[in-house]
Amino acid sequence: MRTFHLLVANTLVANVTNNFLWFALTFWVYLETRSVLASAVIGGGYMLLVAISAMFFGTYVDRHLRRTSMLLSSVLSLSAFALAGMVFLIAPASALRDLGHPAFWAFIALVLGGAIAGNLRSVALSTTVTLLVPEDRRDRANGLVGTANGVAFALTSVFSGLAVGQLGMGACVLIAVVVTALAAVHLMTIRIEEKAPTPSADAPRMIDVRGAIRAVGIVPGLLGLLLFSMFNNFLGGVFMSLMDPYGLTLMSVEAWGFLIALTSLGFIFGGIFVSRRGLGVNPVRTLLLVNVVMWSVTILFPIRSEILPLAIGFFVYLVVAPIAEASEQTVIQKVVPFQEQGRVFGFAQTLETAAAPITAFLIGPIAQFWVIPSMTDGALAESIGSWFGTGPDRGMALIFIVAGTIGLIVTLLALRSGPYRSLSNRYAAASSEPIGQANVEAPAV
Repeated sequence: MRTFHLLVANTLVANVTNNFLWFALTFWVYLETRSVLASAVIGGGYMLLVAISAMFFGTYVDRHLRRTSMLLSSVLSLSAFALAGMVFLIAPASALRDLGHPAFWAFIALVLGGAIAGNLRSVALSTTVTLLVPEDRRDRANGLVGTANGVAFALTSVFSGLAVGQLGMGACVLIAVVVTALAAVHLMTIRIEEKAPTPSADAPRMIDVRGAIRAVGIVPGLLGLLLFSMFNNFLGGVFMSLMDPYGLTLMSVEAWGFLIALTSLGFIFGGIFVSRRGLGVNPVRTLLLVNVVMWSVTILFPIRSEILPLAIGFFVYLVVAPIAEASEQTVIQKVVPFQEQGRVFGFAQTLETAAAPITAFLIGPIAQFWVIPSMTDGALAESIGSWFGTGPDRGMALIFIVAGTIGLIVTLLALRSGPYRSLSNRYAAASSEPIGQANVEAPAV
């Protein structure tokens, strides 16, 4: 457990750095261009890269030591951020504000690439829970990871808004490079006693899609769970595209950063709740119930374009988010053999993130060129503007409400489905033997 706690602390630092630069990039691009379309393309591009890389990361984790995977993640992030800094220094300032200039998109791609590399660490950490933590404590360990993610989210929200507003984007890149290097050095001091994986000779070396599908297919209902999460992320693309533009229409970037930090305490509270209380006897049911809460909040908070409803809604949303994530991870860690978990987590990440770019790429143009103009002085403003309100913020609010309604209906249907019952029964019947413990010899630093 000491080794596990050190890994969580190191991952916290790495996530703070990655999220810091990612948030800073999102704020900076919108403030420089005032383009919802640009924000949507960047958000969608991020999720698309996650989807493409997740299966590669999962296969790599199953074929290598967990520490090796985490070190590679740090090296890739450090290299990408350093190159992004060079582009920022060399390119003319006007080029970095021009959506049509190659330097602008080169800078964006390098920052995104460095952030994407952090997902290799996340896949490895999910399987490390199985390796180092007894089965009856894994839900709480996943809650601890969720708490760390919440702390990272809170810190980066404040620091990113302040850094972009007061120091500029160049300083943000420099900070990310220095802290990423320090996290990599610290990771090199951590030792995980793990036997080297022995994949089958005919298993693909780069992307083992067939092995992941086989591992998912033998567990009744698991594919249904992953498809449900995939659909949720399809709707989640709306948040990726519109949440920052929506918040920045109501307040300054510094204030928005502070608000995100304050509401992200909910993420910490949700993670602490799981780490202290667990997820109950049926994490599958827990996952669906928190989604009922999540989508209900999504319908309610945009009813009025005011800071207080936004803050309360976002807070509740972030309380339940780590509970949902810990539920899915706990189920996979129990019903999937340890030696296949990297590929299954990678496959799950691919499915769950593949849908979000589609939504982001669609919603950006729809919001920019149809919903927002129509809600400002067009047909929607004439038909519902008298009671719903008009303007860009109300156009984005309308999209949130529609997405939340669809998500709530689908979640209620899932609670009555056959795959839900099958996976719940399989989880209850699965062996409680700590799968990964046979591979561990006295973890030490």
